[in-house]
Amino acid sequence: MKRLLTILFVMLVSASLLLSACAQQPATPQEPQAGESQQGASEEPTGKEVTALIGFTASQTGKLNVESTRQINGLNLWMEQVNSAGGVRLADGTVVKFEAKFYDDESNTERVQELYTRLATEDNATFMISPYSSGLADASAVIAEQYGKIMITTGAASDSTYKKGYTLVYQAYTPASKYLTGAIDLLKATDPNAKKLAIVHENDKFSTDVSNALNDYALAQGYEVVIFEGYDSGTTDFNPFINKIQEAAPDAILGGGHFQDGSTFAKQLFEKNVTAKFIALLVAPPEPSFAELGDAALGVIGPSQWEPLAAFTEENAKAAGLAWYGPSSADFVAAYKAKYNEDPSYHAAGGYIAGMLLQHAIEKAGSLETEAVKAALDATDTLTMFGYLKFDTSAEAHGLQMGHSMVYIQWQKDSAGSLVKQVVWPAEGRTAETIYPIR
Repeated sequence: MKRLLTILFVMLVSASLLLSACAQQPATPQEPQAGESQQGASEEPTGKEVTALIGFTASQTGKLNVESTRQINGLNLWMEQVNSAGGVRLADGTVVKFEAKFYDDESNTERVQELYTRLATEDNATFMISPYSSGLADASAVIAEQYGKIMITTGAASDSTYKKGYTLVYQAYTPASKYLTGAIDLLKATDPNAKKLAIVHENDKFSTDVSNALNDYALAQGYEVVIFEGYDSGTTDFNPFINKIQEAAPDAILGGGHFQDGSTFAKQLFEKNVTAKFIALLVAPPEPSFAELGDAALGVIGPSQWEPLAAFTEENAKAAGLAWYGPSSADFVAAYKAKYNEDPSYHAAGGYIAGMLLQHAIEKAGSLETEAVKAALDATDTLTMFGYLKFDTSAEAHGLQMGHSMVYIQWQKDSAGSLVKQVVWPAEGRTAETIYPIR
């Protein structure tokens, strides 16, 4: 607990401090940067070269294509960087480079299981990365475990996947049970008199898990949950829920699901002049394109797995007594923008960190052997540009992410009147005061 409190205190500062500090961060000799081999990128490899095949699916079509595309962009950027820098050198001198093998899962659970079986048995993937979303990741995890393949799950927050006895599945994201609870802490700190909450969420695995945990936490904190309802995936008309919300007159509205439904829900709340003081929704608000909603985005809060404003640096790692690994956030952002001509969302950072976690473990293991890489992942205890990463290694929840914490953003207007994201929680890392009430 002391370590986690220390990390929360040091992990975030203002954007200007981040940019100046990160720009000066050298790579440590013990921990090479992402894309750099253990012996240094400039040194010519002396051993044979092998290819490690990274297998995954992506929702190139279907309702999850926005988040999934950015996740795969991040993973591909990592792969390009590590290969361009010369690969990863193993203990016997072998140089490993990485190649992707992926299929379009069409945001379909049954297709995911079919395709991951193909990746394991026909394509013989060396390692696996999960598809985006908790439901699809859960469907793929059982296949990875069945065929003895290490899988890093990213874009997947549900806790339950890691409570099924798996030993080879590792979570990069903060678990769903802690996804929106910080919004309650923020509300309480902002307005101790707020008491009534409405929770409206998508009826998928991830959103339901988050909302159940949120409901339990809110009740434990003394709040009255006046509405707790789910909506079908693909819902485009939220009027029935909005009518109930207006009748119940809650102080705060929380919930949501994914990008498309969350954006539509936020837009319709604005169009119906709902007067809630506080709105916090899953997934959609941290996406840069959420600003396209215009005034409907103003004041909306969202939990983010990562933000460029978050000052995860080598300097802060030292202050917290942690090992540091990989590039700075500033370097990642610059590389991502140069390649894709857009700002990275936390989904992009999640894809990148999935590759970095594998790279870190392979370098520590000095091997591609499953048991050696598994042991290295079990021992992970490090700070990266994505945040603190450490896995539960108990039999009850093996692979569950224990170290990573959420950052809460709110859409506000800058001096020119443009919509910008600001960090509003945790308090130690806020870049602006919370707009409250928003309407």
